[in-house]
Amino acid sequence: MKDRSKIEQPVAVEFKRFNEEFAASLRSETNRLQSAIDRILNASGKHVRPLLVLLTAKACGQVTDNTINSAVLLELLHTATLIHDDVIDETKQRRGVPSLNAIFDNRISVLVGDYVLSTALIRSIQTGNLQIIGIVSNLGRDLSEGEIKQLETAEESIIDESCYMQVIRKKTAMLLSACAEIGSISVGASDEMVEKCREFGEYLGYCFQIKDDIFDYFKEANIGKPTGNDIREGKVTLPLLHALKTGRREEVDKCLRIIREKDFTTENIDLLIDFAKANGGIEYAEQRMQEYRDKAVEVLMTLPESEAREGLLLLADYIVERRK
Repeated sequence: MKDRSKIEQPVAVEFKRFNEEFAASLRSETNRLQSAIDRILNASGKHVRPLLVLLTAKACGQVTDNTINSAVLLELLHTATLIHDDVIDETKQRRGVPSLNAIFDNRISVLVGDYVLSTALIRSIQTGNLQIIGIVSNLGRDLSEGEIKQLETAEESIIDESCYMQVIRKKTAMLLSACAEIGSISVGASDEMVEKCREFGEYLGYCFQIKDDIFDYFKEANIGKPTGNDIREGKVTLPLLHALKTGRREEVDKCLRIIREKDFTTENIDLLIDFAKANGGIEYAEQRMQEYRDKAVEVLMTLPESEAREGLLLLADYIVERRK
């Protein structure tokens, strides 16, 4: 797996500044809110999104104050969506530690998510760039639509790969697309270069979500959430979707019955996971992920050669090779 320090190296100074400004942006005199903020900062994740903003910006020019501001606002927006997602999904763990709604309650968690989201909107205004503000505003709608579409497909047991791709486009690919697009805009890149960066980020987003979905099929994966959690919530992801298309009829019928009746006992979840693995589901998902990685790299190679471009290449490989 790629060394994170090598990915960060082209923007090491800027990434340090991002971390400082991200922490400084979340401060409150309300004790309970500050307690929640402290937990958010202590459980902070991989920061793939701000890295994507910074590296894309540097691949297109010189990092500006607006670039740092954009990296902070996009990570704030992402953080707010995670807090709200945990409430919606009734998730009790996030990144291996108790989620906010497990520590406090849903009321506090929703309000903390709103606070973080509002902070992101303030940051977007501070960029003074209407194009960036427009992208962020549309992104908020896309993320919400993606989550609602996912709830709809789970509740109605919609077993369809094109529907799955629509969901991950809205809920993940559009966020990484916005990171790369805004990074390039923040340094005054040409329209042509901005479009290439947007496309690169979108392909990367597909890779990221497919990889996340693969993790759900492995007990040994150190990802901070229970194995089979997606299935437990009625989410039929790419490995299982493929198996349901290619498996033996009687096994497929049995699996479909479990999914449609939402009979997600531990035994049935194990059965669905084993069925997906036995029918090439993991290999198929990895193949699709690699296809998107290759498309991302093809676009990336049209950008001028630089250390930042190499960092973006390493980031693409990190996303598909990571173990959590």
